[in-house]
Amino acid sequence: MKQVRLALCQMNPTVGDLAGNTKKILSFLKEASAYRPDFIVFPELAVTGYPPEDLVLKPQFVEDNIAALDQIRRKVGNSIVIAGFIDNCDGLYNAAAVLHKQRIVDIYHKIYLPNYGVFDEYRYFRRGSRCTVYEAGPVVFGINICEDIWNSDGPAAYQAAAGAHIIININASPYHMYKHRARFEMLAERARDNGVAIAYLNMLGGQDELVFDGHSLVLNAEGQFITAGKRFEEELIVVDVPVFTNRKHLVARRPRGKTKLLVERVVIHCNVPRAETKRRTVPGRSCGDIPMSPAEEVYHALVLGTRDYVLKNGFTDACIGLSGGIDSAIVAAIAVDAIGKDHVHGVFMPSPFTSIESREDVKKLVRNLGISLADMPITPIFKGYLTAFQKLFGGRRPDTTEENIQARIRGNILMAMSNKFGWLVLTTGNKSEMSVGYATLYGDMAGGFAVIKDVPKTLVYTISAWRNLHAGFNLIPGRILTKEPTAELKPDQKDTDSLPPYEVLDPVLKAYIEEEKGFAEMVSPLCDADCVKRILRMVDLSEYKRRQSPPGIKITMRAFGKDRRFPITNRYRGY
Repeated sequence: MKQVRLALCQMNPTVGDLAGNTKKILSFLKEASAYRPDFIVFPELAVTGYPPEDLVLKPQFVEDNIAALDQIRRKVGNSIVIAGFIDNCDGLYNAAAVLHKQRIVDIYHKIYLPNYGVFDEYRYFRRGSRCTVYEAGPVVFGINICEDIWNSDGPAAYQAAAGAHIIININASPYHMYKHRARFEMLAERARDNGVAIAYLNMLGGQDELVFDGHSLVLNAEGQFITAGKRFEEELIVVDVPVFTNRKHLVARRPRGKTKLLVERVVIHCNVPRAETKRRTVPGRSCGDIPMSPAEEVYHALVLGTRDYVLKNGFTDACIGLSGGIDSAIVAAIAVDAIGKDHVHGVFMPSPFTSIESREDVKKLVRNLGISLADMPITPIFKGYLTAFQKLFGGRRPDTTEENIQARIRGNILMAMSNKFGWLVLTTGNKSEMSVGYATLYGDMAGGFAVIKDVPKTLVYTISAWRNLHAGFNLIPGRILTKEPTAELKPDQKDTDSLPPYEVLDPVLKAYIEEEKGFAEMVSPLCDADCVKRILRMVDLSEYKRRQSPPGIKITMRAFGKDRRFPITNRYRGY
């Protein structure tokens, strides 16, 4: 048995920032080299950031990314360096460069291209055809990229059958709830089936709607856990991994798939493990696979996604319309944890229907978070609207028109503050409301980023309770968590005037949007056929609103947007 030393660079790149990403890679390279590792590994498309989307269609961008890789190559010493980039070789490929002593030894092209959910890789890349193993002295290793390892008869199986002792898989694997469990189970199965150690390096950071959670994993040839990268944090992971160079007791399963991959061997003229008489001790790791509750991991994902969206898009500050309700309260807490209390600005915009309790709760929340508050009553503006429309409306009774006017006044105020001070407006609508259209277009939907757009209302309460528990006191005032939800746009209004209770609504939404269940499967004692039909109709008729909403962070298996692409003009009804 040998021990190989890996330095896994769980980095947070920025899409399109080739210079910044290159600088970060070189910084990691320098830090990692101090430990004299055998391998220094960077994530999938680390040079360009992921996903680069239609930047890939710009020839200059591809050329510049190759030039950036060349800059990295010149700094590579005795360690074998693996880095993701876009290769241009009879077409474009999602690729991993294998670098050693200032040379490009080989380039691996991703073979299995994901083209579902948020992924569109067939739009940009050609599929690789070479399944390579690399000989470095007594150790043979394989490299593959993200989706390649999810296929049980994919490159990892062929590489193991060809003699690989360890597989290094580089990733840009987006977060959603519980995904870490599926990753670990899949990797353990690959390691056990093929008798190889596996190092799975994942990207870190927020990119538009996506969050990459890190949590890189290293497993031995029996599929047992060795170590994990931190969740939602950038870091260098240095780890010594045992590999069986004599594998008589470990028999790799022969690939059984219909697709036959061409296996090639490439010799790297170096020895792994490196012949080092004195190697710096690997830093102790307290991380391990630290469990997180679903609420905790979702909260961290929202903080990371918000921070990176704000800062990577050149903003320093954000503003939030505070209503005294749970949604705006949790968005404010997330924003403070993401960018700091001095950079978060609350705006309270009471109307004639705003309760004293809401005013008290907003003030208490602001004191707890330590953020600024602008008090901007909208009653005079609202009355001006009513006067202006009096003749045109011809004495018609008030309805949702007057409710939406209030929301749109608030949207105008927030956008005016954004224009004047350069603040990013964070909208506060949750997934339950966005699903059924319980939001005002150009009103409370106005803004730059929708933090909890993919968080169902019931989960909003759960993560708010977790944040209070984490704080050790009611950071979000207790009454906000217990009072009945209301938009306060008319006297004595409650959300249940327009919607089923969220405990009834959210399971139906999950079944319809995320699980694609049929109508009959959604009917239950809590929600009969008429109830389900009413909910599904609201979802279908609100597609036009969602198309005009700001981007927001994906935390479920299926978020609105790239995950779910339904036509606006659509007469199909499955109920």
